[in-house]
Amino acid sequence: MARLVATRMWVAFFLIWVAMPSADVEAQSKPYVMKIALATLDDALHQFAKRYATAVESGSGGRIKTEIYPESRLGSIQRQAEGVQFGAIQCLIVPPEFLTGIDERFELLAAPGLITSIESGQRVATDPAVKQLMLGLGGDKGLHGVALFMVAPSSVVALRAIRHLDDFKNKKIRIFASQFQAEMLRRLGSIPKPMTLGGVLPALQDNVLDGAIAATAVFVTMHYEDAAKYITETGQPAIFGIVELSKKWYDSLPADLRDIVDHAANAEAVTINPWVVDFNNKARQSWIDGGGELIRLPADEESAMLTALASVGEDFSKLRPQLHAGYQTVTDAAQRNR
Repeated sequence: MARLVATRMWVAFFLIWVAMPSADVEAQSKPYVMKIALATLDDALHQFAKRYATAVESGSGGRIKTEIYPESRLGSIQRQAEGVQFGAIQCLIVPPEFLTGIDERFELLAAPGLITSIESGQRVATDPAVKQLMLGLGGDKGLHGVALFMVAPSSVVALRAIRHLDDFKNKKIRIFASQFQAEMLRRLGSIPKPMTLGGVLPALQDNVLDGAIAATAVFVTMHYEDAAKYITETGQPAIFGIVELSKKWYDSLPADLRDIVDHAANAEAVTINPWVVDFNNKARQSWIDGGGELIRLPADEESAMLTALASVGEDFSKLRPQLHAGYQTVTDAAQRNR
């Protein structure tokens, strides 16, 4: 009897031992989930998310499973950023200005007058000095930057047409979370109102805002023409997209998967550029086709505006040594890439 019991015990131990490797293999084969969050829909940020997701899944052989959440479906941009910092969200694609609460230098590329065209913005986004600076921000606060790309020049959508510089005066205009944008509007005589995208259209419909800064494509895809049909194409400031991964999640990946998410983001930041140019051109036409109006300031007034705004970045940053050093870096890059 004792021998039978001992035999059964050894059989049980053997079965457990045999099962253990298969459990380990199952755990190792389980895909890493990569939630990609953004505030917009059907724009350049969303297009990047879809391209990036495809590249990551393909490059990883399915070891990373991606899920895309546009239109702030995972909360406001602030909540999304916090989620990335703490690892609940693995990726955030957003204009960098919205991360100034983490590091004020995230708004450097929002300085008015810095970028004069989509093409020059695309060159600045790939400038080694700019990439090293911008993608390195937030590294000590839970972020791992992997890509930077040009999205669009800014436009101002308004309830009543802004055809001249004087039309900016006393208008309440939504801005990104950027002190550079705030100072820009103050110099134009407007009242800046920082606000995330989700609240802008209702605020226009309720006359809480007179206008809002964003890309023309955003106004098109979110059907702003139903509330405000006038877009003034100021071109200032430029809008970029930055791609931030959760450092906690990134550090948990095997080395080969870390290489894949880095390489895929860097590659997509370049290959998306022709699409961005074409998309912005089509968005302008779509706005007109939908009954909206595109407006440019008279040439002399546009020149006067750029002159008035040219010193915003220098004036605002000069008393902040770290911000000023970063501003010099992006200014030098902009001059090299005009």
